[in-house]
Amino acid sequence: KTLSCAGADRLSTGMRGAFGKPYGTAARVKIGQVLISIRTKEEKVQIAAEALRRAKFKFAGRQKVHVSNKFGFTRFGKDDYKKWQERGRLIPDGI
Repeated sequence: KTLSCAGADRLSTGMRGAFGKPYGTAARVKIGQVLISIRTKEEKVQIAAEALRRAKFKFAGRQKVHVSNKFGFTRFGKDDYKKWQERGRLIPDGI
């Protein structure tokens, strides 16, 4: 750290960090790729959507918040899931 020359009012660090060391991490993301998924109760959807809306400003580029019609992380719609569950047609294959 040096203070030199006339009117030296800013602190200089010289060549520190000039070797090309990484200062952070980055992810390669494709267009349309899901960045964050949240599973929540039906009454908390608006709160979760607002949290994601605020979080998207922390990412570079344009993001959109999408509320899915699926039940949780399944491939079934909410009404279909309830129908299949009542008929006993669902097979648990996860945790």
